[in-house]
Amino acid sequence: MASNPTLKQLKYLCAVAERRHFGKAAQSCFVTQSTLSAGVQELEQALGTPLLERGNKTILLTAAGEKVVARGIKILTEIQAMKEEAASSSEPLSNQIKLGAIPTIAPFLLPHPLAQLRKDYPKLQLLIREDQSENLVNLLHQGELDLIVLAFPYPTGSTHIHHLFYDSFLLAYPDHHKLGRQATIRPQDLKAQEFLLLEQGHCLRNHILDACKLVDSQVSVTFEATSLHTIVPMIANGVGITLLPAMAVDAGILSSVSGMSTAEFAEPYRGRIRREIGLAWRKNSPREKDYLILANYLVRQSHKLTGSEIRQ
Repeated sequence: MASNPTLKQLKYLCAVAERRHFGKAAQSCFVTQSTLSAGVQELEQALGTPLLERGNKTILLTAAGEKVVARGIKILTEIQAMKEEAASSSEPLSNQIKLGAIPTIAPFLLPHPLAQLRKDYPKLQLLIREDQSENLVNLLHQGELDLIVLAFPYPTGSTHIHHLFYDSFLLAYPDHHKLGRQATIRPQDLKAQEFLLLEQGHCLRNHILDACKLVDSQVSVTFEATSLHTIVPMIANGVGITLLPAMAVDAGILSSVSGMSTAEFAEPYRGRIRREIGLAWRKNSPREKDYLILANYLVRQSHKLTGSEIRQ
């Protein structure tokens, strides 16, 4: 006798349908590829029909698979809504919150306010995932995360965006660099400079170029890294220049290095070369009150980051 489909099996199938790749789908579900593949096969056996066409390079949904995925998304969405409604009916911040944040925000903004939040709300179970923006948005829509901290602009689909504050960019350059001898720094001064940037996929890269109204062809990218903590010592050793988020500088990212300096942009650019920091959560979430409490803690922390311009 065939078993009934499970929520986990539906989740695996929907992940494959979205990613069209077993490895990426497994990663988004935090399981091994073999576990995910077995789950999809078990679902096919339970329903008695193939749901996927598995080719060498492509994965397609069968007609039955299309219908199951459409219904599965509705079921998983309803289950997530039910869990959120149950959580919201209790006292504030007394249940689990799954928070996502990008790597250029998480280590600089989150530690102090979230530690205080847990002291003030001891029943809160806070789970944090650090990942790139694209992955966080996907996990939010899949119900794997409750809300995410992002730098905007960034497309998040049908979500509620809650503005927190603006985070200015500072020019970071090696000591004795020619830019350090200039009385003023303007975005156009950065053209043709040797830049160190995060690799493709990190939204900070695009935010830096967009804020300065530059494109890749106008700068010489000599080094691409996966984290700001890799870029900083490279600059200190004279490899090139970059723009650092003020929150990272205020949080002490330069405290362990020497041989480099930072500078603000001249007027009228001062405070306008920046990124927007905000929260995103699913529209009509019944836990909005909880998320607004968390947002207030993050805004209070931003007041302590002197380079961050608060705009409510």
